[in-house]
Amino acid sequence: MTDAVRTPDECFESLPDFPFAPRYREVDGLRLAHLDEGEGSPLLMVHGEPTWSYLWRKVLVPIRDAGYRCVVPDLAGFGRSDKPVEIDWYSYDRHTELTGALLEELDLRDATVVVHDWGGPIGLRVAVEQRERISRLVILDTGLFTGHQTMTEAWVAFRDFVARTEDLPIGMLVRGACFSDPGDDVIAGYDAPFPSVASKAGARSFPLMLPTEPSAPGADAGQRVLEALREDRRETLMLWADSDPVLPVQTGERFAAAIGREPPRIIERASHFLQEDQGAEIGRLIVDWLAA
Repeated sequence: MTDAVRTPDECFESLPDFPFAPRYREVDGLRLAHLDEGEGSPLLMVHGEPTWSYLWRKVLVPIRDAGYRCVVPDLAGFGRSDKPVEIDWYSYDRHTELTGALLEELDLRDATVVVHDWGGPIGLRVAVEQRERISRLVILDTGLFTGHQTMTEAWVAFRDFVARTEDLPIGMLVRGACFSDPGDDVIAGYDAPFPSVASKAGARSFPLMLPTEPSAPGADAGQRVLEALREDRRETLMLWADSDPVLPVQTGERFAAAIGREPPRIIERASHFLQEDQGAEIGRLIVDWLAA
């Protein structure tokens, strides 16, 4: 039995602009949460580090209101999902398996996967491994980790900070990667799932598990996904923040070229958490693209 923390429900009361009711499923003794809003053609929105489904709230509304179904998981260790307390429990393989299992359990088909940050390696791998279920890709400020990628100085500093900081300041990290300060109430929403040091193992694990050399765990899988996407002709929309300090525009352009896509469309006045800075605009752009 995995030793895990479950964030009390009262931590999620009165979150600003987040009226959505969670859905739950049990997997390997863990309770995992997701949102399931709207009806119609499905979109699977996968968050990254150190966020949760709360990040997608502004993007979700215009898409749902345009007649689509938005399925938004909280990865294990994040949001309302249970949080195993051992950092070594978390892996690229495990996150991918759990996300793919949700796709199968809900029997989503002809879906669009929308990914950001670590949601990219996870969601794009699911899209490759379950190609019969995923028809379109939307890619925001992310990449694939093969061990060959060049990491920015900002990312190296972030990883080193995480490695030495057990009580990770989640809200501070989110605030620092927004173009505009979202305010204390919104930052409290990002802090809400993590009321204790033990609850933050999943958030700490992502930077530490990222393969920085080809022999590292997860690098081979990342390379396979990259090669598969290079030959993949599914419709793809890439959106990139103009002011991302961790994954700058040049990184987005290189990633697009590596997977045989057009350069990303630039979202102005947005930093790494572009959904926080320009979420409604991103939602409208996705709706227009789907309609076209």
